Amino acid sequence: MKLNKNSKIFLAGHQGMVGSAILRHFKKKGYKKIIVIDRKKLDLVNQNKTEKYIKRIKPEFVIIAAAKVGGILANNLNSADFIYQNIMIQNNVINAAYKSGVKKLLFLGSSCIYPKYSRQPIKEEDLLTGKLEPTNEAYAIAKIAGIKMCEAYNKQFGLNYLSLMPTNLYGKNDNYNLNSSHFFPALISKIYNSKINKKKNIIIWGDGKPKRELMYVDDLADACEFFMKKRINHSLINIGSGQEKSIESYAKFIMKKMNVKLNINYDIKKPKGTPRKILDTSLAKKYGWQSKVSLEEGFDQVFKDYLKKLSI
Repeated sequence: MKLNKNSKIFLAGHQGMVGSAILRHFKKKGYKKIIVIDRKKLDLVNQNKTEKYIKRIKPEFVIIAAAKVGGILANNLNSADFIYQNIMIQNNVINAAYKSGVKKLLFLGSSCIYPKYSRQPIKEEDLLTGKLEPTNEAYAIAKIAGIKMCEAYNKQFGLNYLSLMPTNLYGKNDNYNLNSSHFFPALISKIYNSKINKKKNIIIWGDGKPKRELMYVDDLADACEFFMKKRINHSLINIGSGQEKSIESYAKFIMKKMNVKLNINYDIKKPKGTPRKILDTSLAKKYGWQSKVSLEEGFDQVFKDYLKKLSI
């Protein structure tokens, strides 16, 4: 069964940053039968309700963008929630999709699945070759379980369930709450607030030296469509931009974009996470996909969205 504009696609998690980007992308491309449901109407953690819903709607394709996500602080404080909710969501949707006859499914994860001290750039085969970063271990283990579940279902039932592992993402509809956000939206929020409040400093966790690869979320949405159209011989594919900077460099980039100069104070008592994690995306490129949106272009879109959120 090939993906076309009339294919029935169930998108789980359409309200988050990733899911909303996928929904925008597919609608813009003219897909007519994208099925979504509000979290209040269907809790994907509930196995019975999830199975009944997917059995009733009978999708031909499934994209799992639903997940409990957050930065270092949220992961540290809520590790039980992160491992339980993510495992339940993905288990329920993957198994219900199989039982309903879905042959093609996309499961979305994160580059944090790889070992803390993995070789760089990180290849797909580096999965499970070393210890994880402790601050996001619960989330990473849940996502690894989802990857292995897709692999097992492919092997046992002859399916084409694919796991896409994106690098750090940013984009429209991001989370700017400093208690739960990832580093890039947190930097945007801190720097903008210091600017408007005429402060001279910002505080950054750690020493600012860890490097991070960033990709605009619309690139991931594009990758979802691209790989759903193809017959894939791999069950895990890295999705990234190939561009990385240190946390400090990102802070200076944002300051320059906002036309403000601030002193950076480093809180070295706070965790700084994995020292470096840039993905090797040569496999995705072999299939014919690569990132398109530059950091400059992506930031301009995100900052407009951020200012719009503040005005609401």
